[in-house]
Amino acid sequence: MHKRFGGVHALRGADLTVFPGEVHALLGENGSGKSTLLKILSGQLQPDAGQLRIGARSGFFRTANEALRNGIVTVSQETTLAPDLSIAENILLGHRMPRHFGAIDWRATRRRATAALERLGLDLDAGMPVRKLRPDQAQMVEIARALSIDARILILDEPTSSLTDDEVIALFESVRALRRDGVATIFVSHRLNEVFDLGDRATTLRDGRTVGAGLLATTTRNEIVSLMVGRAVDDAPSSRQDAVGEPVLRVRGLCLDGAFEDVDLDVARGEIVGLAGLVGAGRTELLESLFGLHRVRGVVEIGGSTVSYRNAADAIAGRVALVPADRKRDGLVLGRSVRENLLMASQSSLFRLRVPNARRELATVAAASERLQVRAHSSQVPVATLSGGNQQKVLLGKWLETNPRLLMLDEPTRGVDVGAKDEIYRLLFDARARGIAILISSSENPELLTLCDRIVVMFRGRVAASLSRSEAGEAAIAQHAGGRH
Repeated sequence: MHKRFGGVHALRGADLTVFPGEVHALLGENGSGKSTLLKILSGQLQPDAGQLRIGARSGFFRTANEALRNGIVTVSQETTLAPDLSIAENILLGHRMPRHFGAIDWRATRRRATAALERLGLDLDAGMPVRKLRPDQAQMVEIARALSIDARILILDEPTSSLTDDEVIALFESVRALRRDGVATIFVSHRLNEVFDLGDRATTLRDGRTVGAGLLATTTRNEIVSLMVGRAVDDAPSSRQDAVGEPVLRVRGLCLDGAFEDVDLDVARGEIVGLAGLVGAGRTELLESLFGLHRVRGVVEIGGSTVSYRNAADAIAGRVALVPADRKRDGLVLGRSVRENLLMASQSSLFRLRVPNARRELATVAAASERLQVRAHSSQVPVATLSGGNQQKVLLGKWLETNPRLLMLDEPTRGVDVGAKDEIYRLLFDARARGIAILISSSENPELLTLCDRIVVMFRGRVAASLSRSEAGEAAIAQHAGGRH
C-alpha cells in the first residue's frame, strides 16, 4: 500500500497478510502508518497504489458501509456511538435492527442487544441512553456492537485503553471465541504484554513500511521494540528513593460526594507519587479537585499554605498543573498550532492589550520542542497533524512551561507508543530532579512501579494503602485495588 497526504508519505509499500482464525497484532510507533492502513482496509480511505484481496474478492472498498457489508468491522479507540440513542439502538443500529411488519420490533431489539452485552459479561440496561455511560462502559458497548455483527475480520484499535482488568479479560475471551469460529482479528495495542497474551502473529510498521512479520511465539519483546523504533530502546531508568524536600502538597480529610472521601495525601518536593486503583476508584476526580474543578470538603495545603481553588485559573496562578487523561478533548486545542498550545497555559495571565513578542515566543517554543523532542514539520502546524505521542509531549510541555511546583498527570502515556513513552518517562525524571512534586494517576501498574517513589492505592473512593518502593509490587497493588488487604 502507498498513501500520501500532501507532502507526508504515510504508507510506502506496506504489506499485511492475515489468515482466518488468527489474532494478528499490527504494531508500530504513532505515525508509522497503522491507522492509515486500517482505514484503507475498512473503506474509510482510498490508497494511491497497492492491492487488497479478501478471500476471492479483489479491489478496494469505496465506502465504510461497503466494507461492513463484506464483514470488515472496526472498533476504534475513540467511540463512535450516538450519545442520545439507547444502548440497544447503538448495538443494532442500521441493517441489524429487527423489523416486524415494517416497524422496529423493540422487544426483539432489546433482547438481542442484551444478549450481546451478556456475551461480554456486562450488566447494563439496554434501554439506557449512551450519554449516561462512563467512558469504559461506552467502549464495551462499542465492542458489543462489533461482536453482534457477523464479522470476517474484526479490527480492534487500542480497545483496552479505558477498560478495567475484568473487562479486558472478558474482551479477550470473546476474541478467542471468535478465533475458534474462524474470524480473523487485527489487534492494535501499545501494551506489549496484551499483544503477547492474545496474539498469534504480528506485523510491524515503521515509517510507512513493513519491517517485520512473524509468529509471536518465536519473537521477543526487545525484538519487537527494536523493529518499531529502528534502534534499541533502553529501559527507562528506575525511579529511586532519593532524599526528598519539604512537602509541596498536603491533603487531609478531603471529600467529594459520590467520588471519594476522607483522603489523606502528601507529595514532597522532588518526589513522584503514584495513584493506583480500578476505574471508578476516584483517582481522576481527586486530581480534578486538586486543580479546582470540583468543590470539596477538607484541607488542601500547597507549599505550606491552605488553598481553596475555585477554578483552573486559581490553580495555575498557584503553580499547579494538570495533564488530563483525554488530550484531544481536555488537553489540547487541536486546530491551533504547536506554538500556541505550548504557550497557552504559561501566557494565560499576560496583559493582552500588547502585541506578543514573536521573536521571544519562537525562541521559547524552539527550546521547548528540542527539549521535548517533538517531531513536527514546524511549530506553526496544527497540533492535530502530529502523532499521538508527539501530541502528548506537547501537552506535557504546555504545563512544564508554567514552571509548576506541583505537576499532576492522569494516564500520562495512554495511547502512546513505546518510544514516546520512554521519552515521557525521562521528561518526568528530569522534572523530579528539578524539584517539582509530581502526582501520577495510571491504570498501568508497571508504569507506576517504573516511575514512582511511593504508590497510593485507592479503592471505592478511599485510600486503601500507601506503599513504599520496597512494599510495592503488582500483586500488592492489585490486592489493595480490589479491596483485598
